[in-house]
Amino acid sequence: MLGTAMADEVTDWNAILLQALNGPPAVPAPLAQRPAAIVQAAVFDAVNGIEGHYTPLHVAANAPAGASKRAAVVQAAYATLVVLFPAQALKFDQARSVSLAGIASGPAAENSESIQRGIEWGQTVADAILAWRSTDGFANTQPPYLGSLVPGQWRPTPPAFAPGLAPQLAQMTPWVLASPSQFRPAGPASLTSPQYTGDFNETKSMGSVSSTLRTADETLYVQFWNSTSPAGFFDPVATSLSSERHMTISENARLLALLNISLADAVIGCWDAKYTYSSWRPITAIQLAGTDGNADTAADPAWTPLIVTPPFPEYPSAHSCVSGAATAVLSNVFGANTSFSVSSAGLPGVVRYFSSFSAAIEEIKNARVLGGIHFRTACNDGQTLGTAIGGYILDHALLPADGQRTGQLGR
Repeated sequence: MLGTAMADEVTDWNAILLQALNGPPAVPAPLAQRPAAIVQAAVFDAVNGIEGHYTPLHVAANAPAGASKRAAVVQAAYATLVVLFPAQALKFDQARSVSLAGIASGPAAENSESIQRGIEWGQTVADAILAWRSTDGFANTQPPYLGSLVPGQWRPTPPAFAPGLAPQLAQMTPWVLASPSQFRPAGPASLTSPQYTGDFNETKSMGSVSSTLRTADETLYVQFWNSTSPAGFFDPVATSLSSERHMTISENARLLALLNISLADAVIGCWDAKYTYSSWRPITAIQLAGTDGNADTAADPAWTPLIVTPPFPEYPSAHSCVSGAATAVLSNVFGANTSFSVSSAGLPGVVRYFSSFSAAIEEIKNARVLGGIHFRTACNDGQTLGTAIGGYILDHALLPADGQRTGQLGR
């Protein structure tokens, strides 16, 4: 079980970031990871530009001598947040004033010149990160994505029948990956295969809103894992575990950058696969099973999932992709068999407890099947995709400047 996180400016402003993602209005989960990665990338390069302990993500170490790391963190986070969430600027202004006052007072007070140099450096880094990601393709508009009426292919789902969400994510410039398709999975099972038949019948029986086979706890964790963004789940786990390990401000900056960049690239890799294969959702597959050519799948035109189907193709599972990336990073940093708990701002008072990161991701995959919005293959292949992306980023980004791998942090 986790204790209260030991606060520093990195973790303080990560909490402010998570509050911003929650709105109002809340940022849809697939879209939340880009701003989270922008903020944490700026924070990391701001700290690293002063210390130079690691290879930079984008901004080389060139901070003025004597610049305050703490002030640089505050300004880098603040300057990115006010651009990303301009409607919340007043809240950010107030938080910045409190943070800077704390740096200038108390037993660890820093002098005004150091603070000013840190502010200037943090702003420089924030501007560079924002300029870099302004050309990543996120703003590219595309015509509404309506899929296809071919059996097995995605088409808009009830109740909103909305077009596919943010197809441009599939073509965005990744943060670290060589291309969005670098770890693209093989694709969904054939509609007439035993694998598809097993997946279909599992989701049909367990994921229905009226299923009598699903337990009360399973229903609860379906709702839990559908209640906030990837960063909203995993960033608090990271900061709480870092507090237990007494990690430094530099280690926290790197941890949160690795985590959120991995989550962001996992979304890009997932969207590449989703819009490449454009696989239909269970609600469509089950209601229209009479068209799939499979004698072992029975149609139920009235079938409805436990949770509302999100408006984008099914394969692979996005939650499994991002969770695979997150658990790859957190396992590397803290150890695979670390025990921890997870809470959610979207479902206050509910806490899930785990003895390992692998146990958590198994529950997450089950939640998407039992919620009626995914087939098992999409969850397993999503986890594989995300784990590969997290591992790649650990091997290729924010490495120790001396060229030596440090293994787990904060040990």
